Amino acid sequence: METALYLIPVTLGDTPISQVLPAYNHDIIMNIRHFVVENVRSARRFLRQVDRDFPIDDSTFYEMGKHAQGDFSTYLKPLQQGMPVGVISEAGCPAVADPGADVVAIAQQKGFRVIPLVGPSSMIMAVMASGLNGQSFAFNGYLPVDESDRAKKLKALESRAWNESQTQLLIETPYRNRKMFEAILHTLRPQTRLCVAAGITTADEYIHTHSIQDWKRIQLPDLSKIPTIFLIGR
Repeated sequence: METALYLIPVTLGDTPISQVLPAYNHDIIMNIRHFVVENVRSARRFLRQVDRDFPIDDSTFYEMGKHAQGDFSTYLKPLQQGMPVGVISEAGCPAVADPGADVVAIAQQKGFRVIPLVGPSSMIMAVMASGLNGQSFAFNGYLPVDESDRAKKLKALESRAWNESQTQLLIETPYRNRKMFEAILHTLRPQTRLCVAAGITTADEYIHTHSIQDWKRIQLPDLSKIPTIFLIGR
């Protein structure tokens, strides 16, 4: 077991761990007792799913989410003492659209070994299944909430999709998925292609790509509680 910062992927929903995480991850996780996590409660639940006998009470958790306190660099002190540290997001791969990136940046600056473990990434899986350009794509995170600013951003992303043939990915808070979908249909040109990728790897998985004009004739399922990625392409 190397002294390193291990980036530990988490399932994207209630999908059985055996479906999306290799057994190798289990062996690594069982040897870590210090974790930098986005949310302590969900991290503890995940560790119990990995192994019901995981020694939760013998582990230390450092929160990097909205309840984080102090300097993230202090979270890496166990590495200086020769002990491995794990990073756990609430879902998917840590450090990708996730505060774990700040912790990884500090580890890199200090010269610690950083080891990413294999696991599900909704962005990569969405690109894989979209049928849009997988040679060049960009993740844009959340768009502005203001309708006018959001429309301008959508137009800019559409221009990049057409002029550079670059697939544009964006996300929204689940309860605003419907509004985002409607804004996309209202703003983009009829020929532009849109992929809606929701609930990836879960029982509610929905991944479909159509032109904007075709989407206007399709009844979208209720995505108000399902993490969704929207992909814009030419």
